Amino acid sequence: MFSVRRRGVARLAAATVVSGLVAAGAIAVAGPATADDGSTNGGGVAATLGPLAESGDIAITVKNSKGEEETHTYKGGLFSLEVNGGGSLKAYCIDLFTPTEPGVKYKEVGWDESTLHNNADAGKIRWILQNSYPQVDDLTALATKADVKGGLTKEEAATATQAAIWHFSDKITAVPADAEAKQLAAFLVEKAKKAEDLAEPPATLGVSKGSLAGKAGTRIGPTKVSTNASTATISLAADAPAGVKVVDKDGKAVTSAKDGDELYLDVPAGTPDGSTKVSLQANTKVNVGRAFASTTQKRKQTLILAGSSETTSKAEFQATWAKQGPVPAVDFKENCAEGGVDVTVSNKGDEDWVFELGGVKRTIGAGKSETVTVPVAEDAAYKYTITGPNGFEKVIEGVLDCKTATPGPKPSETPAPSETPATTTGGTAGGSTGSTTGGGDLAETGSSNATPMIAGIAVALVAIGGGAMFFLRKKKAAGQ
Repeated sequence: MFSVRRRGVARLAAATVVSGLVAAGAIAVAGPATADDGSTNGGGVAATLGPLAESGDIAITVKNSKGEEETHTYKGGLFSLEVNGGGSLKAYCIDLFTPTEPGVKYKEVGWDESTLHNNADAGKIRWILQNSYPQVDDLTALATKADVKGGLTKEEAATATQAAIWHFSDKITAVPADAEAKQLAAFLVEKAKKAEDLAEPPATLGVSKGSLAGKAGTRIGPTKVSTNASTATISLAADAPAGVKVVDKDGKAVTSAKDGDELYLDVPAGTPDGSTKVSLQANTKVNVGRAFASTTQKRKQTLILAGSSETTSKAEFQATWAKQGPVPAVDFKENCAEGGVDVTVSNKGDEDWVFELGGVKRTIGAGKSETVTVPVAEDAAYKYTITGPNGFEKVIEGVLDCKTATPGPKPSETPAPSETPATTTGGTAGGSTGSTTGGGDLAETGSSNATPMIAGIAVALVAIGGGAMFFLRKKKAAGQ
């Protein structure tokens, strides 16, 4: 669904207490989340969100700050996404109380980098996806299995599937307005509770390391390929020095790779200090159950894949080499369990490398590697640039999106023109509608009138953290 209630002020206040100076640091370095083309970090599929393909009304019941139940109606169902490079996807929402809209760019991510990272019911969500629409496109058979006497339309099947998913992703009561959809949703929830949890599906395409380093005259690497495609095509950058080539573990030049293959860069002795990039591309279908996170600076709702045509998936890695001195490599990955970003820094040279990360100078000895966790507040954008010798530069950026939003009490303000008051009845596409059975307003479309309060808290955080030193927490230290 497109328009949803903002996350609660209570949650924001809690984040302020827990995050403290870390949040202020994150605000200070916030920047664009990713490149405008929606490219992914580490590889995979990038796509742009389209409209709801099939949907219907779903009643959502939650408790407000007074413990009173409130019921509102949302449009929920199946999203469409267009893949960068070709192909299309279908997905459901797994983050009800966070907004999104057509045109938002998304990237494929692992469950550990998404709102599913600590959800014990993630496997049940995937079971629903595998056993309902659109994976089960025979609606007559689906209706018979769920004992839905009136049969099912695509809209009813999609609405029911979304409602069942919200039961496990957002831990709320979600009941479709349509009788047939209501019956299917209840069937899916009960069956999923008893079914064996399904594991996270593998990625479409990725590499274990996006940054390699070494000396000329050696094989630099390896990085390991992971893909659900039969093969991925390998392309060396056009500006790569003469004689440089991609090879396998036996030193044989390769132009394609399979899942599990290890790749190296063979750099001839005498090659001037420099670097180059290697691209991988595969045409494949994205596995049902893969998570998709937005790449915008402001967080949007997380999606989960329900169906895929053949799509284009890409990944790349960079290799740097030098005759002497430090030779750096930098990789990063969001760590939802620790609430930050793991930055792995390696030095494959013969001298110490001194660099700066988050305003703190660090030293990595020759032949050493270590990973530090940079704390980042939930929903905060982050951006760090690490530089090194011979023009080395690595930009680390994104938005930490690890938790589903929760509804909260409404500030006593008049809704903005784009918002729908709680007394509104009837439905609008992508909007919230309906009545309340308790005090306050849960559902509003478009903007949020909590914005002034959020802005005030943000200013306060900056003021509190302005004089504090940004800190890093060392996670591990080991040679690679």
